[in-house]
Amino acid sequence: MAIDIEHTHTVEVGYDEFCGALAARDLKSLWSIQQQLMPDVPLPATQAWLWKWDTIYPLAKRAGEIISIERGGDRRVLAFANPGLHGLPFTSTTLWGAIQYLGPGETAPAHRHTPSAIRFVMVGSGVYTTVDGDACEMEPGDLVLTPNWNWHDHNNYGSEPMVWFDGLDLPLMTTLESVFFENHPDTKQPLRGHNLSEQLFTGPGLLDAGAADVNPSHSPLLRYRYGDTDRQLTALHEGSGGPEVTVEYRNPVTGGPVVSTFTCEMTRLYPGARTNARRKTGSSIYVVFRGAGRTVINGAEFPWNAGDVFVTPSWAAVDHEAFEEADLFIISDKPVLQALHVFRESVEARPQDIVETFSVSSRGGKREPENPASEP
Repeated sequence: MAIDIEHTHTVEVGYDEFCGALAARDLKSLWSIQQQLMPDVPLPATQAWLWKWDTIYPLAKRAGEIISIERGGDRRVLAFANPGLHGLPFTSTTLWGAIQYLGPGETAPAHRHTPSAIRFVMVGSGVYTTVDGDACEMEPGDLVLTPNWNWHDHNNYGSEPMVWFDGLDLPLMTTLESVFFENHPDTKQPLRGHNLSEQLFTGPGLLDAGAADVNPSHSPLLRYRYGDTDRQLTALHEGSGGPEVTVEYRNPVTGGPVVSTFTCEMTRLYPGARTNARRKTGSSIYVVFRGAGRTVINGAEFPWNAGDVFVTPSWAAVDHEAFEEADLFIISDKPVLQALHVFRESVEARPQDIVETFSVSSRGGKREPENPASEP
């Protein structure tokens, strides 16, 4: 049977009634939303935003006192919820950022999920994350991977709490309706050993010839030590100079990103000059590991110190200036955009003009209590 147009009645109504008929039948006219759907440049819902360490850490510490590890999905996590995303607990439309607090003697039980995750250690020691049986030690400045559908649990055997940054592609996986989750039958998964992935890579470009084939979707190296990152950044700056140098954490087998959906980088900024403004498609989350400075995003100045976290939207003009030597850890959705052949970037000839300084109140956000750690 062919599509019938001979016996289809014409809808003879005025324009307003016509629009009502479209809405009643779950239809939208392109002419009324074309500019919204096809703007000349990206119009991101993600807002440039900044979360201050001296605000978020007292709340994380208080959570450690009043929230047991069994509550809240077995993780004591505070998500950086972007005000532009209308209540969603996401930092950008593609990236989730959060801090996780694990107290002395605590274990965050084993589970796995399809969103890929990374852990960047901010403060603390005496913790390891077990990834499919490999117990990866964690120290400040280390990057630890928990790739998609890998069992992982976190264990604090030390005498002090640890706080790390969680980065996930959860918003992207939510949009793709591809989130799966499973708890391990035991609180802790069986151990195969400690720091096993590091033993596979004893030097640059060297791999055990008898090693089994690795999963190409993520790096087989699960822990990237800050000491190695620090030495590489120092060497790069000695060779090139300038106000900034950046390294990307890479898969040592494929040369690609450590996980397939977002990059991980470390930028070192040196005082004395601002960087030129850059624009790129896709969002980025920055974690200030050490130092102090400011980042200008679309003309707004965002002053930051160690422990602060901020996000930059797609196609925003961004430049940085350090007041003292600073390390910024960064995740970005660049690999997804590259795979879709829509990644773009542009570098301006100079820093941008500053027209305002960021504050929560000036952006219509809510202020936190003066002393959040004392709240009941």
